[in-house]
Amino acid sequence: MIRCAQPGCGGTVEDGYCDLCGLAPQPAPAPPSAPLTRPSVRLDMSGTAHTGSSRSSRRSSRGHLGMGLVEVPAVPYRDPAGVVLTDAQVPEDRRFCGNPDCGQPVGRRRGDQPGRPEGFCPHCGWRFSFTPKLAEGDLVGGQYEVKGCLAHGGLGWIYLAADRNLEGRWVVLKGLLDTGDVEALAAAEAERRFLTAMDHPNIVKIFNFVTHPDPGTGTMVGYIVMEYIGGVPLQEMLRARLRESDNRQALPVAQVIAYGLEILKAFGYLHDQGLLYCDLKPGNVIQVEEQLKLIDLGAVRRVDDADSAIYGTVGYQAPEIASDGPSEGSDLYTVGRTLAVLSFPFSPVSGGSVAPLPAIDQRYESYRRFLERATDSEPARRFQSTAEMSDQLVGVLREVRAAEEGAPHPAQSTMFGPERQAVGTELAPAVTGQVFGPLDRLAVASALPVPLVDPLDPAAGLLAGLTSGNPAELVALLESAPSTPETTLALIRVLSELGRPVPDQLFADAAGQLPGDWRIWWYRGAGQLASGDPDEAARIFDGLYSWFPGEAAPRLALAFALEAGGAGQEAERHYAAIWQTDRSYVSAGFGLARLRLAAGDRAGATAGLDEVPATSIHRTAAQAAAVAAAVRGHDPAEGELVAAGERLRNLKLDGRDRDGLLSEVLRSALGRVATSRAASSGQATLLGTPLHEKGVRAELERVYRALARSSRSTAERRDFVDLANSVRPRTLW
Repeated sequence: MIRCAQPGCGGTVEDGYCDLCGLAPQPAPAPPSAPLTRPSVRLDMSGTAHTGSSRSSRRSSRGHLGMGLVEVPAVPYRDPAGVVLTDAQVPEDRRFCGNPDCGQPVGRRRGDQPGRPEGFCPHCGWRFSFTPKLAEGDLVGGQYEVKGCLAHGGLGWIYLAADRNLEGRWVVLKGLLDTGDVEALAAAEAERRFLTAMDHPNIVKIFNFVTHPDPGTGTMVGYIVMEYIGGVPLQEMLRARLRESDNRQALPVAQVIAYGLEILKAFGYLHDQGLLYCDLKPGNVIQVEEQLKLIDLGAVRRVDDADSAIYGTVGYQAPEIASDGPSEGSDLYTVGRTLAVLSFPFSPVSGGSVAPLPAIDQRYESYRRFLERATDSEPARRFQSTAEMSDQLVGVLREVRAAEEGAPHPAQSTMFGPERQAVGTELAPAVTGQVFGPLDRLAVASALPVPLVDPLDPAAGLLAGLTSGNPAELVALLESAPSTPETTLALIRVLSELGRPVPDQLFADAAGQLPGDWRIWWYRGAGQLASGDPDEAARIFDGLYSWFPGEAAPRLALAFALEAGGAGQEAERHYAAIWQTDRSYVSAGFGLARLRLAAGDRAGATAGLDEVPATSIHRTAAQAAAVAAAVRGHDPAEGELVAAGERLRNLKLDGRDRDGLLSEVLRSALGRVATSRAASSGQATLLGTPLHEKGVRAELERVYRALARSSRSTAERRDFVDLANSVRPRTLW
């Protein structure tokens, strides 16, 4: 027996969890020298078990909602005594015949006469009964004392009861709305067969299955015994938010994504067990304190079950259910629809059919693409597993939180290597008047992150060190290497990055070895970008961005292609989102500055350049670009000149590069102070030089002569000497 180590508990640990507080035992503290876990997009999604609570036990409010990225408001635990219904009735508009061949409305009002909750269907004669079968004080199964009704749902009444065998632990009994409903009875029997064996912290725990006689007919009725959750359904939370906002706002997107990640944990467990949930919707998910639970397991079925009745909800159910039946893909479709309904104010049903996703603001572009893929009408185009869907949703959450907080939330990709080099960091020649030159398409293709190599490929070891090599030197090596799927892809990559035509046979070989592999399209896009067809490259990378909306690499490639194709404003939006989320993509930061400068937004460009981390090797290039941006292409104000000088003072540049930038700053200052209309206040200084004409001329002459001494050619030296002579202060000698 292992005693629980949680403070103040004292329970015993069984099957990894405490039978009292429901938590896993506290791990022993790691020694000081223990290495830190490497950050990863695929985070630990495991939760802590919570097996219900008795009236006297301590409950845990610890959960994993938000994963440390977003704070989800806790939902108070509901005292069971306060949620028992005082008048348990099924609304008349929810009363239908239980005969699967009929389904007509029954028990409805006629004139001033209220509908009968019990009777026989006037259409087919099938018996119906919508009254609770259990009353307060009934003892079910010899141990569960009924306290009253909690709610009614699609498959049964839900009763609150106390387990006399476990010190009055609160439990829930779920029966049938209509005991004559054969399909509902079959669904309950299915629950009894395998649901009691399920054990996951995000799924309501089924404890038992008992029977009790119907008070009217004496027929034995089955009841499922499950844990009492005591929280609030997401449907109820959504309705409250819509009421408060006059139907303008649903739940916060980041909070909904946190819910989605918890739901995917539960779905991953079910799918691993060969089970499908089938009927996910906001009303079937409850938050209690800081935990999320799937409830209403009546629609759960085995993957290979071809006979049981299929339950689902219009607006959430996948379109292929009628023809192909449920699958993991149809389950993930319901996750996408549920997240969409929780995130944006729209009805999932329009005219009795599935309503399309609403228009979604560009702030949530990656989330929109995520929802579109999750709910694609073609199952093959959806996410293919809960792991894949979770990985992408985590990436989307990081982007959403970065935008909301104004602070980056980077993470290591599980699909791509890092950016190989920063593109567009070099300054254009001063004579152009531009800060940056045009985008080099070949440099861009060579800088794109490389999709990770399959570690099981026989050539994985050989290829591990080739991703950052010189493409021109790799072609011969790869052509002579043993042919494997990964060496074929690598050869396509290096040829694409060189802008060389890739033989059709090489693509055919890759498609044959790796049918459907998205990396083939990635390298097609890189090849189109390098060879001069940015529009086709943009089309390919746009599709890959929609396929992997939580990854930065496809969006970065799309931004490059859009910029190369002249769609600067659209490219800027993508650069901004990438840069806001992850500052390791320095090309995005420089791309953002480049396009802001082209649009005349110098302040915005400078702000972006200032965000290059001090620890980055590109920090100096960013600050040098900020100095150039202050003086090139316009007449800077005195404050801009002084600020540019201070930036330059703190830069660690070699003498020639520093003097080159300083000459530009001084030349701009001379143009300002040489005219009376723009005379300095006389108090400002620029790197110790008084901002008046004589002082600026003297310093600029000194800088030009220093540049002349370090010139690389006689002609260049002569030019700098001429410049020095042209700006020297006038004297009497």
